[in-house]
Amino acid sequence: MSKTDTTESTPAPDETTGAAGAELSTAPREDREDTAVGGPTLGFTGWLRWFWRQLTSMRIALLLLLMLSLGAVPGSLVPQTSADEMKVQDFKAAHPTLTPIYEKLQFFDVYGSVWFSAIYLLLFVSLIGCIVPRTWQFVGQLRGRPPGAPRHLDRLPAYTTWRTAAGPEEAREAALALLKKRRFRAHRVGDAVAAEKGYLREVGNLSFHIALIVMLVAFAWGVLFKSEGGKLITEGDGFSNTLTQYDDFKSGSWFGTDDLEPFSFKLDSFEGTYEKSGPQRGTPRTFEAAVTYTRGGADKKTVIRVNEPLKIGDSKVYLIAHGYAPVVTVRDGRGKAVFHGAVPLLPIDNNITSTGAIKVMDGYRDKNGKKEQLGFSALFVPTFAGAGQGTMFSQFPALDFPVLALTGYHGDLRVDSGLPQNVYQLDTSKMTQFKIDTGTGVAQRMRPGETMTLPDGAGSITFEKEIKEWASFQISQQSGNGLALAGALAAIAGLTGSLFIQRRRVWVRAVRGEDGTTVVEMAGLGRSESAKLPEELADLAVALTAQAPPAAETPRADPEAVPETAVPETAVPDPTEAAPDTAVPEPAAPDTTHPADAPAEDPAPSGEADK
Repeated sequence: MSKTDTTESTPAPDETTGAAGAELSTAPREDREDTAVGGPTLGFTGWLRWFWRQLTSMRIALLLLLMLSLGAVPGSLVPQTSADEMKVQDFKAAHPTLTPIYEKLQFFDVYGSVWFSAIYLLLFVSLIGCIVPRTWQFVGQLRGRPPGAPRHLDRLPAYTTWRTAAGPEEAREAALALLKKRRFRAHRVGDAVAAEKGYLREVGNLSFHIALIVMLVAFAWGVLFKSEGGKLITEGDGFSNTLTQYDDFKSGSWFGTDDLEPFSFKLDSFEGTYEKSGPQRGTPRTFEAAVTYTRGGADKKTVIRVNEPLKIGDSKVYLIAHGYAPVVTVRDGRGKAVFHGAVPLLPIDNNITSTGAIKVMDGYRDKNGKKEQLGFSALFVPTFAGAGQGTMFSQFPALDFPVLALTGYHGDLRVDSGLPQNVYQLDTSKMTQFKIDTGTGVAQRMRPGETMTLPDGAGSITFEKEIKEWASFQISQQSGNGLALAGALAAIAGLTGSLFIQRRRVWVRAVRGEDGTTVVEMAGLGRSESAKLPEELADLAVALTAQAPPAAETPRADPEAVPETAVPETAVPDPTEAAPDTAVPEPAAPDTTHPADAPAEDPAPSGEADK
């Protein structure tokens, strides 16, 4: 049996294999008449066909994927209006030169920009235009049969041959049974058996591209139907998933308020622990929000942690921030409580130094009985370093030594002006700061349980001993996540199949030779060059020889070999006993004929040799 050929380069199908290797791939072939730019010779229809071929080619799809990836870079580096409008405003204030350029390029809304949408839609059309014809072509290949054997099997990259005493029909039947047993699609074509295997490669290739379309559809679906909002909740307070309950809310263009999941939850308590020593002092160790949520009339308790959201239908409730809400009581000059409650303050550093505002909008009257509004700028530190120990900044995130500093104002808070106002900032444009006799503004540090008395009988404010904690939640509803996950998994599976499965064809030809024995030829052809194809062909050849064993070959004459001359025993004198004048006879000249064709001649008698 001859050795399997492992040629390094696979011959072109049109040169060696013809139709046998022309359909190993469903990749579209470009015709010269479509790709040649001939100007007026193309015509309108020709230009449309050329443009469509270019748009649906694989290189354009890869280019569009690259452009889409590059287009997402500004969306990651530049603050997006859809994610955090406050950060966008801060960026614009800090970069007045770049802001006009970014606005023209739509960098503050990348995923909704015209250029990003154009790339997205072109990629979508390119993938569909590439996949649909390839899918139909592949279905046609599945319904057909492997093509017949090429005329010259010995020109294929993997090839072997041997002679066998078994008949041609017997060898072909054995090859057909063997290939079907190895899960090849096999059938007889003339004097050969044609087989094919590895269809999962093309299935994986098509699945990968279809999965990309599914992911694009899921992305579009998520953008159009998503909703996202934030809510800050103090311990003991609750939230109902209605539009008016959100602190901020954004949704897709096709999302309606009726699509909000019907549920509610209450923040029972919040627990946060921190590392107290070492290089990681102050690092959060535990962030847990214990909540009671209601859906469909049944109350359930659970704990929401960072990266462990509460899942309710298509909605997810994420824990994203935490802070403190000191409880304060404000009284007017007659001692009547006009405000009592927890005031959430926003952290400004990792040790939860917090700032905010306390606003008394209704119910307050000055000493003369005139209606007025009060406002207090607040600075809170959970762990104060102590008087004379530096600035008013917290030394640790936990409530080890809480201190509240307040500065009071009276006048008009401008909450009725019709303009939106930040609840954590105080507009003092129409307010007057409380003064004491020395003219210094009232700004007092208070410990829990202490009271600051306002001048001129304006009342007082008490820092109660209770300090509540608050948690900020993000409520997201995006129905395309499951579809995107399925598309991603299908893309990975399809890519794995297209990379590690080889589509290949095997032919076995058995014909009667001139000497009456059967000549068996076996060859293989793969879509791409691989060392596994010759190995598989060798394994098939070894298995087939069990049914069609190699025949013993008759030895042939070697024209350059010198045949041995037969010399009778009596004609060979003993050199030790020979007379001095007797010569040892020389053998006759060799005959070039094969020993099987002509008998060897006896050596000439000694007398004739001496002559």
